[in-house]
Amino acid sequence: MFISLINRRILRIFLVSIALHSVIAAQQPAPKSDLDYQTGGVLYTQKAAEYRALAYQAYNLARLRLDADLEKKNLKKLPKTERRRPRAIVVDIDETVLDNSPANAKGIITGRPFNTTDWYAWSEMRKARPVPGAVDFLNYAVSKGVKIFYVSNRDEVQKAATIDNLQKAGFRDVSTSNVMLREKDSSKDPRRAAVGAQYRIVMLIGDNLDDFSGLFEKRSTAERYAETEKAHDDWGRKFIVLPNAMYGTWENAIYEYKRLTEAQKAEKRAAALELP
Repeated sequence: MFISLINRRILRIFLVSIALHSVIAAQQPAPKSDLDYQTGGVLYTQKAAEYRALAYQAYNLARLRLDADLEKKNLKKLPKTERRRPRAIVVDIDETVLDNSPANAKGIITGRPFNTTDWYAWSEMRKARPVPGAVDFLNYAVSKGVKIFYVSNRDEVQKAATIDNLQKAGFRDVSTSNVMLREKDSSKDPRRAAVGAQYRIVMLIGDNLDDFSGLFEKRSTAERYAETEKAHDDWGRKFIVLPNAMYGTWENAIYEYKRLTEAQKAEKRAAALELP
């Protein structure tokens, strides 16, 4: 009886110590990740005049292509039924029309890789600035009767904040009907198809190859190169690409779309470098 009482006390002390350890561990800040490799991409976006030049170049080219379509120079090859359909432009949001580099910069400083908690908090701030050239071009398109569709893989719960941010940045004709965020499927093909069912998509604008076609989704680096070659006539015509050196599917392809630790990612990046 006496020994059993002692054992129960020992067990109680043991359980209490485990509980205390769990509380203390939960209160400790998560270890910082080394994200310094992202610094160059973020600084390029924030400080390089070359980045701004490339963004303006993309949107200037988009305007030339739209003007050619509005002047019916591109319509001769289209079936008559297509010529009569209303025009639409499909654009991505992040790093295409809105610049989220401050959020990426904060992640580097705090050592916190991308996570939905920080991402949602950033979007709720509604502080993303417009990408150079985006507001002027899209508002010009709207003034010409072209419908803009914002097809993004932001989550649906971010919709109100996203619309507010776009409007605050100066974009016209932004509403729940033309801001199409991710609900379940991360592929943008179904949403692009929904737009294409009612409109003639004049062009697509994005910073990631997945913004243009499902053919690029979950493909290896070599396969992405091959699909890019196949579509070479569309670049600068139907497909307008914005620069993004901070992140993207190009990086996921290096990791073979696997869930890796930051150390494992660093190994993959190093192994992917092409040397003399």
